[in-house]
Amino acid sequence: MIWLIGNRGMLGSEVEFLLIRQKKNYITTDMEVDITDMGQLKGFTADKPVSWIINCAAYTAVDKAEDEPALAFKINAEGPLNVAQIAIKKNAKLIHISTDYVFDGAKEGAYLETDFPNPINMYGKSKLKGEKNITETTKAYFIIRTAWLYGKNGNNFVRTMLRLFKEKSEINVVADQWGSPTYAYDLAEAIIRIIEVNPVTSGLYNFTNEGRINWHQFATEIYNLARIEGLTGRSVRLLPVETSQYPTKVKRPVNSFLSKEKILRDFDISLKPWKESLARFMSTLKLS
Repeated sequence: MIWLIGNRGMLGSEVEFLLIRQKKNYITTDMEVDITDMGQLKGFTADKPVSWIINCAAYTAVDKAEDEPALAFKINAEGPLNVAQIAIKKNAKLIHISTDYVFDGAKEGAYLETDFPNPINMYGKSKLKGEKNITETTKAYFIIRTAWLYGKNGNNFVRTMLRLFKEKSEINVVADQWGSPTYAYDLAEAIIRIIEVNPVTSGLYNFTNEGRINWHQFATEIYNLARIEGLTGRSVRLLPVETSQYPTKVKRPVNSFLSKEKILRDFDISLKPWKESLARFMSTLKLS
């Protein structure tokens, strides 16, 4: 049996869609079972023969994490530790979602799973601590670092841009931070693939869509597709700016481009180009 944690979130909802479509035997929890409360976790799983745990629960408010470090660490570090301990108790394999923000962005090329992490904000630090708590607790884990995640549920960059297209005629977008977008549905497929392969060995993996771009390029493609899909009829100028011209409370990596070679090799996953996945997602949206 598969236990999906965080099934109402942006990624979790896509994972559940695939579990239903593929007729998998699974159970779900969201906020009704608090991963920071070991008593609740033990009580929920006591009579359930769980063999896989997919943890999609997380504190994802990157900016707010600077003001709420204790809460960020409680959810992103203590929570995964508790889930890993449950995985040990149930003899289950654990899939956990992490982030590109465990890196400082100083590397010029693509980040490998073996590169030394050095987070530069509280969100990244809390996620890295969650990774360490898992790897020090269980040997049956699959930690997936992803980046620039978007999907139909929850707040994300695509939704923000669509809202701003309705509100503004000019939008400043950072053009000197580089990485890769990730469609939540594609990541969900990769998660299901890992379960299907059911590997003996565990490990740390990167997953995003294919292609290295900056936020301005991402926003430009969102705008172009929004015009095509009839999601906006307004003329909007997207102005490229440097990070220094767009100050925020949180430092973000200049480069968070992740190499996907390991996950492609180990699980024979077909990596989709970011433009192709974005177009598929945008075609599902309706003008509201």
